[in-house]
Amino acid sequence: MTQNGLFKAALLGVALAFSATAGPAVSETLQVMRGAPAQALNVPMSRAVVVEADTPFGVVSIADPNIADIQTLSERTIYVLGKLPGRTTLTLLTPDGQLITNVEVHVTPDIAEFKERLEQILPGEDIEVRTANDGIVLSGTVSSIARLDRALELANRYAPERVSNLMTVGGTQQVMLRVRFAEMQRSVSKSLSASLALGGDTLGGDLGLALGTGGTVTEGGQTAALAGNLPAANDNQGAMLFGFNAGSVEVGILLEALEQRGVVRFLAEPNLTALSGQEATFLAGGEYPVPIAQDADTITVEYKPFGIELRFIPRVIDGDLINLELMAKVSSLDPTNGFSQGGFSIDAFRTRETSTTVEMRDGESFAIAGLLSDDFVDLNGQVPWLGDIPVLGALFRSAEYSRQQTELVIIVTPHLVTPTRGEALALPTDRVRPPTERDLFLFGREAIDIAPAGGAGEVARQDFTGSYGYVMDE
Repeated sequence: MTQNGLFKAALLGVALAFSATAGPAVSETLQVMRGAPAQALNVPMSRAVVVEADTPFGVVSIADPNIADIQTLSERTIYVLGKLPGRTTLTLLTPDGQLITNVEVHVTPDIAEFKERLEQILPGEDIEVRTANDGIVLSGTVSSIARLDRALELANRYAPERVSNLMTVGGTQQVMLRVRFAEMQRSVSKSLSASLALGGDTLGGDLGLALGTGGTVTEGGQTAALAGNLPAANDNQGAMLFGFNAGSVEVGILLEALEQRGVVRFLAEPNLTALSGQEATFLAGGEYPVPIAQDADTITVEYKPFGIELRFIPRVIDGDLINLELMAKVSSLDPTNGFSQGGFSIDAFRTRETSTTVEMRDGESFAIAGLLSDDFVDLNGQVPWLGDIPVLGALFRSAEYSRQQTELVIIVTPHLVTPTRGEALALPTDRVRPPTERDLFLFGREAIDIAPAGGAGEVARQDFTGSYGYVMDE
């Protein structure tokens, strides 16, 4: 074997070694035109391409060896190995040093493997993969934001910080949140008190005595009781007064009793719609002015919102699975715990608030907050020693009993929604129109019921004369 043959065999061995480590080499025929640039040569990164020229060459060089490496296998065959993404130039010269042509070499990320992994991880997704310069371009339509994030994360493993996202998210991406606030307040209070008043002219002197815990223990109350009148200090709604004369002694007994019961129901049901990933807010109430002291003895006013507040951020994760970041608040003015100073009277706020993050599917409901409070107060008072006397001691004792119960539940239900035509929606005002002068003055009609056409008419024609709405059993 000649020396030239040994040199070519050695180059072939080196090329085969590179091919074993970098992946299989692809054979590509390059049309070489003397003195003119040839077509571009695309080489995947970390892979090799065998180029066969139709014109013999003597010298081969690469402009940037960091992007691509070359080995000559024969006078017509070149082994090109892609190393880093980028562009460089391959130059071919004749044995006497004349330029044959310049070949532009594009080294791009290996998207063949990336496409295989993308199909394995996200099967069925319509994602197109292309290369642009030294990066990857993703386009097409995916079914959810979560799958879009997975595709971008996988692409960054092959082209870090060189991924262009042109994908769009299909499916329904608008979420309507239905929130129900339900609160019940029950209160029961009872009180019972008694007092005894004595008066008259005994042994030539005046007698005046009032004992007990009721309304006759004051001088005015004693005088009114002995005169047969209820004391002015009595605040109870139930009072009984009776008296009698024992010789020259007048006796008055006052029994005061009160029992109060009350039930308060609070129900609100706000609905709010937002795009996936966007925040939506809702406020049904008002703003309360609060004075704020500033420097130089000046006062500014800051408005605090109160009422029903709702703020949420929906995220459609996959299919009909929805992630909800939610803040719900119910507040009202509380004058009993207010503050007064310097001519200003500021009411306090009674607030029930919750903030949470949950995941649920379309149409499912979740009770995100609940409050059950039970306050009990029992107070007894009596005149010392006299209140301990059997039977008669009841005239010198008082008892108060109070119990307050509060129950609050907040339930959320998300729905995936799409827009509809306006004719299919009904408003509360669609079924009523203002009366004419003839209807108002001659027939006494305050409003005229009408039935609009379309889907709104079907809703307007519903009969609400019977029981409807929500019924809460105690």
